[in-house]
Amino acid sequence: MSKILEKSLKDARKENRLTMGSKEVLNSVNNSKLIVLSQSVDKKMLEKIESDAKKQKVPLVNFQGTSVALGRLCGLQFRISTISFTSIDEANIKSILNDTKTEEKND
Repeated sequence: MSKILEKSLKDARKENRLTMGSKEVLNSVNNSKLIVLSQSVDKKMLEKIESDAKKQKVPLVNFQGTSVALGRLCGLQFRISTISFTSIDEANIKSILNDTKTEEKND
């Protein structure tokens, strides 16, 4: 699991720069800088988010874990299937995307 993603999630949560939940993320795609999807996202919702993100040129990260694991990563006691960053710097986005590509190759 990407340490950069973990740190970025915790920092963004402290500063209230995250949108959590599939419906909320779908409604805020145009304000998003990066979207993180767990493996628990409903197929129809996943397709909607992916197509909207592609239109807005928002990068997507497929988190290699369930919504429970994604919730825990944010320090929360409940499931979160989708998260979007409303503010994150470009360097962190590139690092997170590179890390997740490397992890997918290794799986």
